[in-house]
Formats: sequence, structure tokens, C-alpha cells
Amino acid sequence: MHSTRADGFCAADIAAQVSATLIGAPDRCVDRVASISSAGARDLAYFSGPRRGVNPKVCAAGIIVCRSQDADLMPPQATLILVSNPQIAFIDIVAWMLPRKKTYFGIDPSAIIHPTARLAEGVAVGPLAIIGAGCHISAGVLIGPGSVIGQNVCIGADTELVARVTVLDDCVIGSLCLIAPGVVIGSDGFGLVSDEGRWRRVPQLGRVIIGDDVDIGANTTIDRGTLDDTRIADGVKLDNLIQIAHNVEIGAHSAIAGCAGLAGSSIVGKHCTLGGGVGLAGHLTLADGVHITGMSMVTRSIHQPGVYSAGTPIDTNARWHKNAARFKQLDQIAHRLNALALRFDSTNNKNSDEEDE
Repeated sequence: MHSTRADGFCAADIAAQVSATLIGAPDRCVDRVASISSAGARDLAYFSGPRRGVNPKVCAAGIIVCRSQDADLMPPQATLILVSNPQIAFIDIVAWMLPRKKTYFGIDPSAIIHPTARLAEGVAVGPLAIIGAGCHISAGVLIGPGSVIGQNVCIGADTELVARVTVLDDCVIGSLCLIAPGVVIGSDGFGLVSDEGRWRRVPQLGRVIIGDDVDIGANTTIDRGTLDDTRIADGVKLDNLIQIAHNVEIGAHSAIAGCAGLAGSSIVGKHCTLGGGVGLAGHLTLADGVHITGMSMVTRSIHQPGVYSAGTPIDTNARWHKNAARFKQLDQIAHRLNALALRFDSTNNKNSDEEDE
């Protein structure tokens, strides 16, 4: 158990929590957290380095988490907690000060749970939630209001489905996952075949397999595989409004920002990042450590780690129209340049031969 004073969290205890060096009053207490620009005397803030528009000298925070090399930039009245990585330390401190709490306990009377479903000790089920036949729900799981769990679903320990989450038949979710409202896991993939001008649905018989410590943002959808499974590895972080198509595989500890779309059978390696609005064409592979900047369209596999970008930056409308027109002329311009280069080389060679004579 941590020790805190009745009037808040004291600096000495906070520093001990992250094994940090303390400068200033060890008995100074805070009970809130805030940004470096808006913090007051009862707030804890962090400063990770100089950036435009932020002057830490005028910060009124009671306690500031910062690096030792930035201590001279801090206001003289503040108590400082010195760490090597202020942002990571701040995350750990906030988790200790303000731990995430369950909003309800037990099983709400309005929930519908099939008799063959197995719920371990400490499972909480919210109002109007539905749990289907053959499910296995591990200890400490929280299934939020209005969530629908299909048949034969397995959910690992201490995972939280916040509200209105849909997990369809046979899907597997690991432990310590956080799944935001509106997420759909295991919907049919977009599998269609043209049969003499008429679309036929391809049966989607695979599952979605999600590892441990995966976060899935609001209204993100993850389609089940066609025959094999769609797989999301341990530690993956998905933002809101992402489309993960059938048979996609995402490697461990990769992160994808909002509004990205991954087409079927694309494979993302470990420790990759995809910026907002990124699109991946189907059946391609990204190596480990690939980072795609926002709004890029990826149409080929990338086999080397690094940062990749596509698309044209924003410009004034008039200049954008001019450049768009020139873009259509690039092939013609390239042919003309090649012809001029050949004429130039030919002339140089002729002159050189004449000089030799």
C-alpha cells in the first residue's frame, strides 16, 4: 500500500513510486494532474523538454516531473521530481494516483447469459449485455452495458469491454485488453466473387484472435478471416474508426492511428506505426519497424524498416491546381528531357571526336 496524506499525494511518496530524485519540499501535496501550461498549486505536471509556446518558468504547478537537465528552466517555487523520461514517469504516477476503477460489480439483473457460458470469479456484466452459449469469460473481466458476446467466445483475465462492444462467434480475446464502445470484432469480411455479373458472398469461416494488452478504440471493426484467422498480436494499440479486414495480421506492439484502413490479407510487422488515414492495399507485407506517415496510401510491400510517406502536401488552391496540371504532363516532360539529353550527349561526343582529330 502506498502512503499518502489525507489532503493529497505528497512529493516524497510520488518520487519513491518512480524511484526518482526529489528537489524541493518532500511534504508538498497534490491531488490533481494538469498540463504544464494550466497547472495550479494543487496539480502535478510534467515537462519533457522545450517546445514552442510553453514557458515552464511561469508554471504554477505544485510538483513538476522533469529531466535533470531541465531543472534550471523550472519555477523556483516548484518541487521537482527528476527522471530520465518524464512522460513515461508521468504515466506511471497517474496510474498510481488515479487507478482505473470498475464502474459496476456483479451481474446486472437485465443481462442475458446462456446457461452453458462459464464465467470465472469476479466477472462483472453490465445492464442489457448478452453472453452466448459456450463462452468462457476469465476472472476480472468487465463486460459493459449493451455488449453482445456470441457463441464460444473466449475472453482473457482483466479485459474490459467498456460498452456496446460486439464480439461474434468463436473469437478469442486475450488478457488485460481495453475495448472501447462500439467496437465490432468478428464481423464478416468483405469477401465477394463475381458470378456472371452477380456478386456472390464468400463464406467467412475464420476467427479473430487478439493477444494480451491490446487496446481497441471506439467504433473500430475487425473482420473475421475467410478460412484462416485474423490476428492481432500482443501489445497492439488501435485508435478509433479503424477498419481491419479479413485475414489481416498485425505484429506485436504496433500502433495504428484513427481512420486507417487495412485491406484483406495485409501483414503488418512488429513495432510498426501507421498514421491517421493510412490505407494499405491487400496482400502486402510491412517489415518490422516500418512507420507510415498520415494519409499515405501503401500499394506495395515494404521490406526494410524506416519512415515512408506518400501523397502531396497541402498548398494554396491556385498553386495546387497548377501543380496538378503539371503532374499530368510529367510523362511528356520526361520524354522531352530524355530526347534533349541524348542530343546533348551526341553533340558532346562529336565535339570530342573532332578535337581528337
